[in-house]
Amino acid sequence: MANAIKVDEIKKNKSRNKKFKPLLYLGLAPLFIILGLFAYYPAANGLTRAFYDWRFFEPSKFIGLENFRTMLSDDMWWESFQHIFIVFIAATTIMWALPLLAVEMLISIRNQRTQYILRTLLLFPLAFPIIVTIYMWGFIYHPNRGLLNTALQAVGLDSLAQNWLGDPKTALYALLFISFPWIASLPFFVFLTGLQNIGTEVFEAAALDGCSRMKRFLVIDMPLLGRQFRLLFFLATISVLQFGITAQVLTAGGPDNATMFPILRILGVAFNGGDWGYAATLSSTLFILTFSISSVILLISKGEKQNVRSL
Repeated sequence: MANAIKVDEIKKNKSRNKKFKPLLYLGLAPLFIILGLFAYYPAANGLTRAFYDWRFFEPSKFIGLENFRTMLSDDMWWESFQHIFIVFIAATTIMWALPLLAVEMLISIRNQRTQYILRTLLLFPLAFPIIVTIYMWGFIYHPNRGLLNTALQAVGLDSLAQNWLGDPKTALYALLFISFPWIASLPFFVFLTGLQNIGTEVFEAAALDGCSRMKRFLVIDMPLLGRQFRLLFFLATISVLQFGITAQVLTAGGPDNATMFPILRILGVAFNGGDWGYAATLSSTLFILTFSISSVILLISKGEKQNVRSL
């Protein structure tokens, strides 16, 4: 009898919690208003302006798909996606490998105090504004007074010294090398959190079974970091498509468009060319592409979770 009464009370409490509480949603109203004005409305407005010859202080003429036809023949726009592909390959390989290696070495330290100190030192550069890091690397790459060329000349490798950001052959790769070895980064933090969440009993059992460090990395660590890899892949896809602030500061898309990215092309069309309608077309296309790829990745991840649950 007592158990039946408790079950009824639990059901009543659940039904109370499910009741519509307008005051809670009213508290979220300012947030949605701000998002609507500064996020959703500009995006929707940009999608509609893509079909116009957009003029700020003059009547905008509807031109249909003319801007999209122009986009299809825009070689600079499509070339920028080739650069994006190179950045994506680097961002999902070597820019993950070195942080993962650093995390594996860090968690191998038995002394917790030493591990904490090293972890703090490795993550401390994240506190610096990204613009400071970009300008610092710009000084390193300076062709005359840069630290890189000065160091090469000091060890007798004068022939290797060059204008790293001024040569189309090296400019893109010089940008990718910024923040090397990429340890003070989001992948390092994600991998570290993932490995720390693995129970110590798993590692202890592997050690008792005579599992070597490399075998443990391949058989235990890598499979258990699957969720972290999916998260980083999703974030890398979004961030790479919007990559461009480093190039804007150091090279402005040059030399000879060697570091041109979609974002820079959009900014150039809008602010330098004054063609706001075409810029809206490019930005809308980039938005749709980012949204579509992100949705596909999320659907695939959701399908994998359902398959795991069914097992």
